[in-house]
Amino acid sequence: MASNPPKATLPILYSDLEPITKEKHGNLKIKPLDKMPAAANVHAVPVTVEEIPLLQRHYPVVFSAGDNMVPIVLMGLNEGANAFLDKDGKPIDESIYLPGYLRRYPFMLARMRQDQEDLTLCVDPTAGIIGDFKDGEPLFDGDQPSEAIQRVLKFCEGFETGAQRTAAFVKELKDMDILMDGEVAIQPAGMEKPYVYRGFKMINEEKFRDLSGDKLRKMNQNGMLAIVMAHLFSLGQIREVFTRQVRAGKGPVSVEELEGAGAEKPAAKKKAPAKKK
Repeated sequence: MASNPPKATLPILYSDLEPITKEKHGNLKIKPLDKMPAAANVHAVPVTVEEIPLLQRHYPVVFSAGDNMVPIVLMGLNEGANAFLDKDGKPIDESIYLPGYLRRYPFMLARMRQDQEDLTLCVDPTAGIIGDFKDGEPLFDGDQPSEAIQRVLKFCEGFETGAQRTAAFVKELKDMDILMDGEVAIQPAGMEKPYVYRGFKMINEEKFRDLSGDKLRKMNQNGMLAIVMAHLFSLGQIREVFTRQVRAGKGPVSVEELEGAGAEKPAAKKKAPAKKK
């Protein structure tokens, strides 16, 4: 029987993981996940490159700092603040695209051991969507995974494939050396000091403009150019997320303070890269 992966390796949202097996889950059912309370306190989640053009309409998409850099979507600008989910982790606006990372929860493909190549479909048992329920869809049809589990598996496989393509995309960006430390200052009108946000990476527009025609042509042919442009366009959403956060009572300033300062919408300024002397 497969053992559970070590908890130290678990990503955000996941409190535990157990492999789905016929022996343990053969007679159990699955019901829809109606809320994700833990997600209400998560301000950023990883995304895949395919999602960035969809996400850029509503969220800023930046890159995490550190050695294991990945693209992330900012659902809030402050730790513990999510401007798109309510206190139960339900979308405030159902029409806004929800990142695949959240839609995948509480399932994921994981390696049971560090030396194992194969991935196993696992579930976070603390989510409470699998059990001996009267209603719901069975996890197994005889000895075989049910249609419900096959749908989950297909989604998780697609997410994993997207993650692999994303890793290749990030490697290309690193090789081209066009990333820089990000810094955004939001200055609400009438307020004395701006709110400054750091701790992420973004495309250096000056270096991007200086790329040779051959590199730009290659980026256009392999699809990277559209992703980079979507990332750059998405940075304009930082102001909107700040405003959403304030209106949801999760911002660094209250709605009354913001309106009292005479600002319906704060202005966001990206820090220009320092010019070489």
